[in-house]
Amino acid sequence: MDLSPPPLSPESPLDHTSMLLVGHPNVGKSVLFHRLTGTYVNVSNYPGTTVEVSRATARFDRAISLLDTPGVLSLPGRSDDERATMRALLNEELRLAVQVGDAKNLRRTLTLTAMLAELGVPMVLALNMSDEAAAHGVAVDHKALGEVLRIPVVPTIATGGSGMQPLIDALAVARAPAPLLHYDDATEAILRSTTAFVEEHAPHPRLASRGLAILFLGGDSEVEDWLQARCGVHYPELLALRSEADGAGSEPLAARLAAERGRAADALSKTVMDQHARARRPMAQRLGQLAVHRLWGWPILLAVLFVVYELVGVFGAETLVGLFEEKLFGEILNPAVTDFFTGAFGQGWFTDLFVGQYGLWTMGMTYALALILPIVTTFFLAFGVLEDSGYFSRLSVIANRMFALLGLNGRAVLPMVLGLGCVTMATLTTRILHTRRERLITTFLMALAIPCSAQLGVVLGLLGGMTFGGTVIWAVTILFVLLFTGWLAGKLVKGRRIPLVTELPPMRLPVLGNVMKKTGGRLKWYLIEVIPLFLLGTFIMFMLDRLGVLPWIIRAGEPLVTGWLGLPPEASAAFVMGFLRRDFGATGLFALSGQLSAEQAVVGMVTLTLFVPCIASMMMIIKEQGARTAALMLAMIIPTAFLVGGILHQLLRIFW
Repeated sequence: MDLSPPPLSPESPLDHTSMLLVGHPNVGKSVLFHRLTGTYVNVSNYPGTTVEVSRATARFDRAISLLDTPGVLSLPGRSDDERATMRALLNEELRLAVQVGDAKNLRRTLTLTAMLAELGVPMVLALNMSDEAAAHGVAVDHKALGEVLRIPVVPTIATGGSGMQPLIDALAVARAPAPLLHYDDATEAILRSTTAFVEEHAPHPRLASRGLAILFLGGDSEVEDWLQARCGVHYPELLALRSEADGAGSEPLAARLAAERGRAADALSKTVMDQHARARRPMAQRLGQLAVHRLWGWPILLAVLFVVYELVGVFGAETLVGLFEEKLFGEILNPAVTDFFTGAFGQGWFTDLFVGQYGLWTMGMTYALALILPIVTTFFLAFGVLEDSGYFSRLSVIANRMFALLGLNGRAVLPMVLGLGCVTMATLTTRILHTRRERLITTFLMALAIPCSAQLGVVLGLLGGMTFGGTVIWAVTILFVLLFTGWLAGKLVKGRRIPLVTELPPMRLPVLGNVMKKTGGRLKWYLIEVIPLFLLGTFIMFMLDRLGVLPWIIRAGEPLVTGWLGLPPEASAAFVMGFLRRDFGATGLFALSGQLSAEQAVVGMVTLTLFVPCIASMMMIIKEQGARTAALMLAMIIPTAFLVGGILHQLLRIFW
């Protein structure tokens, strides 16, 4: 087989090459990235982990830049992940690629290889998870496959480090794969004319015009944008070519192009792959099938969610927070810091800025380190275990039908559940959702109707101590608002619901090293990026208090609180405190429990639950969605909370 080096450029030897990792979701790209660079990215066992392109220097040659791209379900791309990968192919100074494929799902791997071959990308194919392929009774003749494709094909086990050196050695002889796609005469004629047009008006410096033509005809939005920017006034002619071609056949042209990729991949995989049935399925495989079973999947799901909530919402948000907030900060650090500032600077605004009611230390750092850090640590551990075990994609599948009612798919279940522990960090996890529409709806629903564990504990403590019926009314009202607003948002927010298309990775015991490395990397992000948000929010509250705005807000809200909601005037302060931290507001009402009737307690807790999320959550929403979107959410959440609370007040006066 001819594996001579490709003619990249006589001035561009390997040690000046930029490389790109590309492949389907859940094939081990990020693990391989870590092996090749020593840089730890989100090594996960579920699709869609790598949301953005990550870049690092190769550990085997410091002159090589390696890019880790999001997993692609297919090209032409449809999802944000696929568009990001296509952007990397179009815009990066790419000289060669490493396609990471699933050895036990060769046909699927080769559909992507066929498209990369048409783009003329010099590459090496790493058939990863070879151990899992063997466990499934799958054997791939990688040498025969390499001869057909005319590229190096290397079996690897990224989690164990197997095959890394042969893969590195193969980079020196990377080349574009042999073409696999052969269309009928009519389709070939369309491709030739489109390819010639692209070659004349918008040739790419690295990618083949034929591959760009196939992606354009298939409807790839990134390629469309790239060609439009370069074709200029000639772009309508290109659109006319596609429109004419699309109407020429009995089925859409994109479907015909995709069918040929599937046919070619199927034919080649059958010639180089041998699959025999295993006498006994591994226990992990049987457990993975039970996890998505129509009957048994639900109790398994409830058990997993209960364990996650117990770890994050109870152990993290209650036990660890109690130790940090009450013992470490409340009894040791905060008194010491307060004594230091008082002794060094005396009483005054400067001391209050650091250790006052809205002090940068007593509120900002205490919230960030004593309240949120224990929660996010347990959350990251739980999330890492779900990722590495392979359960997350199964959780998405089993919850998909329920979340379809909200215009979402099953991937939204984890942010929603973890919002019961901490909405701030649950907002961060919306990054796992594929589109901005899904992230927007999920964030809005969490900000509106998902109580954090600290607030939930106070709510149940107050209502449970008064009346069980009141607790039921509170829960039914919140659930109704969640479902109704989710349904309404699904109708109003532009865009379509993305069907759940996900790989089901094999279930496996989590690798402790992977989980701990992920947790450490995410905690580093938290300390560097999130703590400044807490300090900024605290400084804003300090200035509002100093300028007299906070007392004015409390006084201005009293007529609405007493008239429309029917609560005591003192309850007005609870809503302002609820913005600082959700359970502070609930605690404010709890302190008034001697003055509240059962009806007032229910109305107050419903309104506070639906009221704005805490300032830390708002800062995270601003970071993830932008200030304008966060402001629009506030403009909808505040009226909704008071509207629902007032209507409930009127109904309870009549019927309770």
